[in-house]
Amino acid sequence: MATAFLVIRTRLNNLADRQRFDDWYRTEQLPSSIKTFEADRGWRAWSRTNPLVHIALYEFSSVEKAESILDSAALAARSGAFDSAWGTSTSRTREIVEVAE
Repeated sequence: MATAFLVIRTRLNNLADRQRFDDWYRTEQLPSSIKTFEADRGWRAWSRTNPLVHIALYEFSSVEKAESILDSAALAARSGAFDSAWGTSTSRTREIVEVAE
């Protein structure tokens, strides 16, 4: 089985929101999502080329486990929490990537 990641890319609409978003994601969203998704681990990063872009990665032991999150109640719950906190002040995409080497 290949390791896979759920990658969530968020783009803030306003750079002034970055610190508040960073604090919220670090203390609330990331720990809750790791637990809710039953991910092996998770971490996050800020883009150096675009300071509005935040990327969260959730690691799973298989592609199947990662893909199962996309239509899950767990993702719906965390998305709801995200939307409640940030509304339309961000946009985000999700994708599953499989480790090739």
